[in-house]
Amino acid sequence: MGDVLWTPPADVREWSRIGGYLRWLREHRGLDFADYDALWQWSVTDLAAFWRSIWDYFAVVAHTPPTATLGDTAMPGARWFPGATLNYAENVLRMPGRADDDPVVVAHSQTRPPVTLTAAELREQVRRVAAGLRRLGVVAGDRVAAYAPNVPETYVLLLATSSLGAVFSSCAPEFGTRSVVDRWQQIAPKVLVAVDGYRYGDKPVDRRVEVAAIRAALPSLTHTVHVPYLYPTGSADVPQDGLSWAELAAETDEPLTFTPVPFDHPLYVLYSSGTTGLPKPIVHGHGGILLEHLKMLALHHDLGPADRFFWFTTTGWMMWNFLVSGPAVGATIVLFDGNPGHPDLGALWRLAEETGTTYFGTSAPFLLACRKSGLVPKQIADLSALRGVGSTGAPLPAEGFTWVYDTVGTDLQLQSLSGGTDVCTGFVGGVPLLPVHAGEITCRALGAKVEARSSDGTPVLGELGELVITAPMPSMPVGFWNDPDGSRYAEAYFDVYPGVWRHGDWITINERGGCVITGRSDATLNRGGVRLGTAEFYSVVEGLDEVVDSVVVHLEDDEGGAGELLLFVVLAEGLELDDALRKKIARELRIALSPRHIPDEIHQVRAVPRTLSSKKLEVPVKKILTGTPVESAAAKGALANPESLTAFATFAQTRPTP
Repeated sequence: MGDVLWTPPADVREWSRIGGYLRWLREHRGLDFADYDALWQWSVTDLAAFWRSIWDYFAVVAHTPPTATLGDTAMPGARWFPGATLNYAENVLRMPGRADDDPVVVAHSQTRPPVTLTAAELREQVRRVAAGLRRLGVVAGDRVAAYAPNVPETYVLLLATSSLGAVFSSCAPEFGTRSVVDRWQQIAPKVLVAVDGYRYGDKPVDRRVEVAAIRAALPSLTHTVHVPYLYPTGSADVPQDGLSWAELAAETDEPLTFTPVPFDHPLYVLYSSGTTGLPKPIVHGHGGILLEHLKMLALHHDLGPADRFFWFTTTGWMMWNFLVSGPAVGATIVLFDGNPGHPDLGALWRLAEETGTTYFGTSAPFLLACRKSGLVPKQIADLSALRGVGSTGAPLPAEGFTWVYDTVGTDLQLQSLSGGTDVCTGFVGGVPLLPVHAGEITCRALGAKVEARSSDGTPVLGELGELVITAPMPSMPVGFWNDPDGSRYAEAYFDVYPGVWRHGDWITINERGGCVITGRSDATLNRGGVRLGTAEFYSVVEGLDEVVDSVVVHLEDDEGGAGELLLFVVLAEGLELDDALRKKIARELRIALSPRHIPDEIHQVRAVPRTLSSKKLEVPVKKILTGTPVESAAAKGALANPESLTAFATFAQTRPTP
């Protein structure tokens, strides 16, 4: 690791947005920072000054000014911008630097032809839908739920809902009934907006039965709005007791207004994956999300009015919420709904050319799949407009970095980032001021006081530790829904280190501030007292041509022995696991990592269990292998492929006890 793949141009401070911010700090605050590290240190030590500078620099539109920046610094319980009232939608719809006829939403879909909305058209649609929601009796604090994909209607609904001070929540339509109901019964939505189905690649997926079941399970609903998406022309009529999207967005002379709400007023509810119980309903506030996204999108991702910002995501992943804040910094957002591998893995790269995308965001597994397939994106698409690539969802190994620079472009900046639904942003990521090193997340984000902690709780540098955050951030959750005393919230993040946020990842922070995430700390491989992260393990195993996917678990020995390391592999079509391949896998792990990484057993499975947002489920697999029934180890509705658990249950039952 550590090879420099990209270096900032000498004049980066002249043209980058963070360069403009540094000039502003010098002129308006009398602060001069020699480098990024000095800026970061200030941002996490003088929290009030830093976050007030973000508020002022981006000229946040407020109806009432704050009486302070940070009322209470305790975690949990930090109080940001007390006294302020504002509205997220109002700030997004300013769309700084954009004229009325500029395109600000470019939406492509495998279900219908492309849709483009100008700034004026977006405001007009939000005006009409907000008026429609008002006609349905929606007021501040009510919940509006969207069972809908990454299309303009869902975005318009989010902005219209938040303009009223109501609370938005979305589930992607590939979520099954149980997954949706587990989430929305907790928040009791008043209005449901749902599509009738969608197309995934060339496969139509009808969701009318699921919508009916969801409605039946939510007695709080007073209205259901049907979006004719799969069946746009009369072949699927709106149910008699519902109304259509066209009726909701009917012509009206009501002006577009914005309800002023407190800084921490609920904006939307996001959810944990819910693999081991009910999904946690994570409440995010108007002000915290606005400030965090202004900071990240402009200063870290360098996005502005000249950009077209794409991230492959569904409405069930927090990256959708991150993406759709793009217009708040003037960027045009590029939406995509469909199968990213249809008709082949070049589809999204061709989309980037067609839409003039300047920042291409995706997941590490997608980039690695492209690499494995031998794809060379710059040979199949003109990517000359591209100046940034973002990767998240899993750690991106060094070979993933190298592949991007070899096959996508040499002049772009690759930003690997890591964060979570819990904060709806990245804690660690990239910045235009610093070089890109292979296999390394460039820096800790401004205002994010990220540290690595050893097992005894002391901060460590240059060695593996628990990722913690030791100072509050505005986009930390307002709380969990229906958690009046905050006990569930405190237990989720603050039970290990009182007053310090424990995120649940292993991280190594080096002397230059670069970060390497090596997997979830609850899925650690601990052999003979040596902690091994899963990310580097997968990088080696899945780098083999024969291996499509894999999952590794460590079963501890109650008597203090080394325990057992079990590896399960999904092989390329037509291949069967034999001793020769087992030896090859073991040899590669020994050479690339260490003898400690060689599994005790390697087995073939048809699929690795993954969440609906495609994260591997090591912990439920481990529970099943140690005797926990499948139904107790994981909530099947939270899985993209629940049938994959059966093989592990069978294995656990038939395997001889060591």
